[in-house]
Amino acid sequence: MSRQRLTGWGRTAPSFATVVRPLNDEDVAHWLTYSPVIARGLGRSYGDAAQVAGGVVLDNSGLRGIGPISPDGVVTVGAGVSLDELIANSLPQGWFIPVTPGTRQVSVGGAIGADVHGKNHHRDGSFGDHVLAMDLVTPSGFHSVSPTRDPDLFWATLGGMGLTGIVTRVTLRLINVTGDRILVDTDRFDTLEGVMGAMVEGDNDYRYSVAWVDCMTRGRSMGRAILTRGDHADDVTRASLRAPKPARLGVPFPAPPGLLNPLSIRLFNEAWFRTAPTHRRGEVQSLGTFFHPLDGVANWNRLYGPRGFVQYQFAVSDAHSDTVVEAIRRLSESGVPSFLAVLKRFGPGNSGPLSFPMSGWTLALDLPVGPARLPGVLDDLDDLVTDAGGRVYLAKDARLRPERLRAMYPRLTHFLEVKSRVDPDRRLTSDLARRLDLS
Repeated sequence: MSRQRLTGWGRTAPSFATVVRPLNDEDVAHWLTYSPVIARGLGRSYGDAAQVAGGVVLDNSGLRGIGPISPDGVVTVGAGVSLDELIANSLPQGWFIPVTPGTRQVSVGGAIGADVHGKNHHRDGSFGDHVLAMDLVTPSGFHSVSPTRDPDLFWATLGGMGLTGIVTRVTLRLINVTGDRILVDTDRFDTLEGVMGAMVEGDNDYRYSVAWVDCMTRGRSMGRAILTRGDHADDVTRASLRAPKPARLGVPFPAPPGLLNPLSIRLFNEAWFRTAPTHRRGEVQSLGTFFHPLDGVANWNRLYGPRGFVQYQFAVSDAHSDTVVEAIRRLSESGVPSFLAVLKRFGPGNSGPLSFPMSGWTLALDLPVGPARLPGVLDDLDDLVTDAGGRVYLAKDARLRPERLRAMYPRLTHFLEVKSRVDPDRRLTSDLARRLDLS
């Protein structure tokens, strides 16, 4: 037990809490007699979802264990096991996780709480779509839930940001693979219209698809992009089944303020775009290179300097694809720099009332804190997304207002009803929940 200063991965909005490390369900139940309390995995939520000022934070790293994998790929794991550890265990046996976000340094419990998605949502949905059952401890007791056993609590927990209970074990289905490589096709587009058209037309031919978008250009080249799409490469000998390697580089301390500024980002984007192939087919990439390139640099978030950064991610339907174009136009014209912009296609969402994905588009923006115009630009994007019937991702959020949340997540009332049933005294909360009136 120790008192610690906690932030999200964006390194904004710090607060202090008592951090404890339960080792089993009974330990978790003990700490749920305290209030307020929230769970925390590896701290990869970008905002304030896994911290609670003045409260108790349950570090889930003590909830361990990876069970045997069944012949059809079903495995039960402790909520504190990281996706990195699960991949290292399952890949040599010919199995891979069905959905991975942009980092494998996420706990399974965290993947549940954020209902994480990856480059294959258009084909395979989000993490929760592959969960068969889970155990969680709530202030009202112990629960084993599934899509057929207390489905309301099951779905509210997926994407529920830890506010319905503490997940302790998860049973999920893996996917079978015969190698540790991805066959990647790359295309470069001079216009945003070009890459969006290609994604609509061709993404269903690939399991994985993602586009890097340049938000620093204007005029005809606004939103120029590099599209990478791929599928698992077959290795009938099954000789190539090695887990990704750990980071070899690291950022030891925060970079000087202003390192990532409009000029430096513009120069980087120009170089990145020009060195990308115009049209390349069948490049063989490792799993780490394709799925988790930033995991090769430990503590890369320090590159944004002492003030940190905000990641703003939104989703809109196909009927409002013009919202993506308008958001990039406004960001480009504002002069607020975005170091990283990632565009993906979403398939249908699931039954989770706070699960983020919805059929259509999602755009994620990394924005260094500092520019005076940044708050106004983000408020402007909130208006744009809300008017389009879209939503922002709570796992990335650090500054949304509660009235916006109710417009973006129309099933919020149902979520709160389920939470009230298992947490009648409102012990489970977080800085995010307090900010958004989710306590």
